[in-house]
Amino acid sequence: MLELSLHILDIAENSTRAGAKTVWIDIVEDQEKDRLTIEIRDDGEGMDQETLRKALDPFFTSKKVRRVGLGLPMLAEAAGRTGGRFEIKSTVGAGTQVRVEFRHSHIDRQPLGDIPGTFMALIAGNPQVNFEYRHRKGSGIFVLDTAEIRKELDGVPINHTDVLHFLRNMIREGLEEIGVTNH
Repeated sequence: MLELSLHILDIAENSTRAGAKTVWIDIVEDQEKDRLTIEIRDDGEGMDQETLRKALDPFFTSKKVRRVGLGLPMLAEAAGRTGGRFEIKSTVGAGTQVRVEFRHSHIDRQPLGDIPGTFMALIAGNPQVNFEYRHRKGSGIFVLDTAEIRKELDGVPINHTDVLHFLRNMIREGLEEIGVTNH
């Protein structure tokens, strides 16, 4: 995966497959500390300790459609290349948390990529799941909460084409307002 947005998509889709009703995605760009932190949490079924130990093994996956699970190992490796770190925690019945940190200015740090497109794929494919996305850069913050948006839609499906188009523009404009330019 060449962009961080694809890692976010992969992890969030794992969350939805694990029965998550809500997925929290936080991105913090702290240029003063030269850190980019991505944290993804869910309230899904979680993993037992044995599965959690295997999560970074590229030859292990819980998916039935392929025999390798490269997403988390590749993300951990990408963080390590920049002097960052990777952490995963999980509790059966309570959910999973993935936290990855990169040195923001490192030449090997992958770009964020298409964050609006990532959220369109998540929302379109999982209209019943609540996604709470917070992106902080400097003193700016952008927040997207699909549970709140659903309340305003008055019965219109959140994955309706017009709604998705509106949300894509809202995310793009919101990120631009706080100075996120690599999306």
